[in-house]
Amino acid sequence: MYPFFELFSGFYIYTFWISLTVCFFLFLWMLKRLCHRFGINDTFFFNRILWYFLSIFLFSRIFYVMSRWGDFKYMKDPIEFFFMNDYNFSLIGAFFWFFLVLYISVILHNLRSGKYVVVSVLSFLFASIVWYIWAFFGGQIYGKETSYGIEVLYGNAFSPVPYEVPVFPLALVYSMVFFILFSALYMLAMFVSVRGIIGYTGIVLIGAIFMIFETFNGKYDFFKVELWINF
Repeated sequence: MYPFFELFSGFYIYTFWISLTVCFFLFLWMLKRLCHRFGINDTFFFNRILWYFLSIFLFSRIFYVMSRWGDFKYMKDPIEFFFMNDYNFSLIGAFFWFFLVLYISVILHNLRSGKYVVVSVLSFLFASIVWYIWAFFGGQIYGKETSYGIEVLYGNAFSPVPYEVPVFPLALVYSMVFFILFSALYMLAMFVSVRGIIGYTGIVLIGAIFMIFETFNGKYDFFKVELWINF
């Protein structure tokens, strides 16, 4: 509903970038807190933060370009890959590549992956609660037309939502579901000694949540048209 605001004439600040920055620091704060609680040396993460950031940036962009291949296949110059407006990234791409880099790092250092995965999953869920609330107001994520009685009408003239009728509040549903999942997994992690099970269970549940609720997504991409799977 509020994708941007004008600080002064001709100078716009997109709420997407504000929310991304806030959630980035929320993720780091929770990660550091959980590392101390679970007896993990947080330098394992923070010494590699540049690699995590670059890999997430690059591959979330690649996933987005793949999902919008119908538009990007006409690129005349590869440099266009790095130019984007507003929020042309894929959350699934960022999520997938972060955990792939994490898993490779753990294997290379002959560490048990369980506790590293659980702190990452919990930190991701914690930041996602806030992220999806912002995504609701910014219009980055929205649902399609439904009739459950909880639909929301996007009436802002600058909203990127193309629907002129009330639509499913997908971002708010994601925020609520991830809050419940975060709370449940966090409490379990406090009492269960084999925390690796909780971490990998969290990844499976996050994947299941995406698979279920993306059917309500009002956006269409290459994968959804060709494979009936929305990324």
